[in-house]
Order: sequence, then structure tokens, then C-alpha cells
Amino acid sequence: MPLTFELDPRIEPALRDGVLTLWTDVSNAGGAVGFVPPVTVDDIRPEWVGHLAAMSEGRTRLLVGYDEEGAVAATTFITHNTHRLMKHWVWLYTVMVHPRHQGKGYGQDLMAATEAAVRGFDGIEAVRLTCRGGTGVDRFYASCGYKEVGRVPGAIRVAPGDDRDDIVMLLPLG
Repeated sequence: MPLTFELDPRIEPALRDGVLTLWTDVSNAGGAVGFVPPVTVDDIRPEWVGHLAAMSEGRTRLLVGYDEEGAVAATTFITHNTHRLMKHWVWLYTVMVHPRHQGKGYGQDLMAATEAAVRGFDGIEAVRLTCRGGTGVDRFYASCGYKEVGRVPGAIRVAPGDDRDDIVMLLPLG
């Protein structure tokens, strides 16, 4: 059954807790979403609060995918640029699909829903994201139409002696 997507959902307790649980579960499954396992909801909460603040200020928008039970199954944060010369593209952050839904095509669905949402934003011509090298996720994003446009070797330190490339990818919307 496909996910149901909602842009800019109302932040209520079920959504708040659902995003925290999703982020924790994705992190603990090895997902490259800003943390290294093991993590708890309490480890994730400050980052989530930061996203909530950015959302309340209109700098960031949240796209949520709900599964057939209405649970938060996928998210991405779409962040507008604040630099006056770069307002024609947006950033994607914290792109996640719950581990129990891996292999169902939901990642492709999330990226398609994200692209569709961003196409509805005035003046936006491209979507940019970064991803952690060594995970294979860059191949996933390439399958969604993103092109690698930059790479910073060893920019992400997962653990002592485990440095990964920071890969910059771009999806032109023209």
C-alpha cells in the first residue's frame, strides 16, 4: 500500500513523537541522518526542536509520509536558502524512510513527492542535498534524477579512523 504524503502538517503530539521515533529507528538501523548508533529519542530531540524552530520561522518545511496505519513512515525537511543570491534552490535534509518499510519503493515515492512539492514553490529551480559517502545512498539519489556535483573527501567523521566523503547532489527542476 502506498504512503500518503502531507506537506506542512500540523505539529501535534502523534506527529512529534512519530518523527522522533522514525529518526531514532533510522539512526539505529545505520541510516546516515546526522547520528551514529546507538541513539535514543533524547539524543534526537534537540535536533528535532531545531527543525521545529526553523519551521515556525518559515525557513523549513516538512514533508511527511504516513503508512496505511497512519504512522509516520517517511520524512524530509525542505529548507529555503537565506542567502539573497541563492534563493532559487532549496536544501533537503534528514530524508528518512522507516527501516520496516525498506524495499517497498517508499524511498522513490518520498523523493517523487518531495520533487512535486518543491515544484509548487515559487521561484525554485533546483533541489540540493548532501549525503554520506560509503553508504550507497548516492546511487539511490542518482536513481531519483540527482547528479553528483561535488565531493569533499573525509569531511564526515563517523568515528575515529572512519572518515566519509560529503557528497553534494543536485536535481535541476527545469
